[in-house]
Amino acid sequence: MTTSPFFEIEKRKNVAILWLNRPEKRNAMNWPFWRDLPAMIEEINADPQIHCFVVAAKGKSFSTGLDLEEFFQEFKPVFQGEFADGREKLYQLILTMQKGINAIYNSKKPSIALVQKHCIGGGLDLVSACDIRYASKDASFSLRESKVAIVADMGSLQRLPHLIGNAHTRELALTGKDISAEEALEMGLVTKVTEDFDSLLQAGLRTAEEIAENPTIVIRGVKQVLNHGIGKTIEEGLDYVAVWNASMLDSKDFRSAIGGFMERKRPVFNPETRVDN
Repeated sequence: MTTSPFFEIEKRKNVAILWLNRPEKRNAMNWPFWRDLPAMIEEINADPQIHCFVVAAKGKSFSTGLDLEEFFQEFKPVFQGEFADGREKLYQLILTMQKGINAIYNSKKPSIALVQKHCIGGGLDLVSACDIRYASKDASFSLRESKVAIVADMGSLQRLPHLIGNAHTRELALTGKDISAEEALEMGLVTKVTEDFDSLLQAGLRTAEEIAENPTIVIRGVKQVLNHGIGKTIEEGLDYVAVWNASMLDSKDFRSAIGGFMERKRPVFNPETRVDN
């Protein structure tokens, strides 16, 4: 396993948990977060036994977002570059920071974010890149960047409109206000609210295990078709999924499903990578 001062990867059968592991700072995102996240996702992507992954956090909070004090101290010359050369360095730094969160969104493996207590700024960027989001009832969410004089640039402004609609996104981004777990549930940002973190982790792992039992080629196809469809017409999306199934439908798992239906037996998918204990 790749080591990181910010992350820890734990494997449970065919599911991985990507732990944010800076609890003493409420998982505030310092440079090791941005530097190491792409490698963490690449490790998950490269492991055929991982069919689905959960993004969770140790400690009291999911994440309070960018560690502004530490980050500004480390990159002050970049932030305050006077001439075009300096501005270009800041531009490249922003693109570098975007890579890890983009990697979650673009991963062929489904991801589930589990949010307790604070999910602020960069934390919201992170969970908006996941496929599914659950929260404990003490969770609060905030697109806080406007309150610290920053235009959010890690993906929330691009992804949230497709999750909660343009109007909700504008309200969150322009006010920087906090919303509760129940409000997040009502607007569709999360799809489940649990009593506490223990029940949150249990619910997330149950869903991840349910996903992991399905054919991995189908799960990849579902993600790719859904992501491709954003910004496209229904007709374009239907054509794309028709091409996908014309190419990928007749898999080993599809034949196993047909055989199980004919024999009245439950098919076992992913036999080559399945972990049962």
